[in-house]
Amino acid sequence: MFMGTYQHTLDSKNRLIIPAKFRNQLGSGFVITKGNEHSLHAYSQAGWETYQSKLNQLPSNNAKVRQFKRIILAGATEVEFDKQGRIVLPNNLKEHALLQKSITIIGYGDDEFEIWDTERFEQYNADVTDNFDDISNELAELGFDI
Repeated sequence: MFMGTYQHTLDSKNRLIIPAKFRNQLGSGFVITKGNEHSLHAYSQAGWETYQSKLNQLPSNNAKVRQFKRIILAGATEVEFDKQGRIVLPNNLKEHALLQKSITIIGYGDDEFEIWDTERFEQYNADVTDNFDDISNELAELGFDI
């Protein structure tokens, strides 16, 4: 499972160190694509296959489905680690996530983690934390009791 919050730096060649705990679960590489709130979503190979399978089950006669699939699949790229545990982020993904130099990597469950610009994540996290009780109550209404 991917969990925790890690701070890293994007270098001038768009290289980013992925936390060792995550690398141990990923093997030689993984898939990155565009995510919500100007983040990047990164999937293990197994996680990507599951995600892609779910995408393929959506009705292709729905315009929003086609748009979403185009954004996700056109933005997706496989990345591999170099000897220092770094990956190279493609410019289109760096631009989507508005990444600067300071990067925050957060765990997001069994097969996924997110990559954020640190300043954007801190603002997002502060906003969400202020609404934690409301979010918790909405999840309880959906059947998730914490």
